[in-house]
Amino acid sequence: MPLIYYVACSVILFFIGVYCLIMKRNMIRLLMGLEIMMNAVNLNFIAFSSQVAEGAAHPLAHVFAILSISIGGCVIALGLVITIYAYKHYGTLDVKKLRRLKH
Repeated sequence: MPLIYYVACSVILFFIGVYCLIMKRNMIRLLMGLEIMMNAVNLNFIAFSSQVAEGAAHPLAHVFAILSISIGGCVIALGLVITIYAYKHYGTLDVKKLRRLKH
């Protein structure tokens, strides 16, 4: 498959993630948008690494993608813990309402 298909899919996923971060107010949806953006970056990274050699991807790109996925999983797990803590203590997941509690 040509590189443009992978790049187009990656750009679409990235903008879906940006849309979630800009427009949504629920903390879980924000985390989902962040995860979609990280997956778009990983897809783009692997797609460009496959263009170095014909028919094969560079193994270093796979290593970086696996590390990115594992670190992203840890970040999302920490975000979910913070989300659960906020819901238990404040009873809401709306980011605007939680910001008002700060003042």
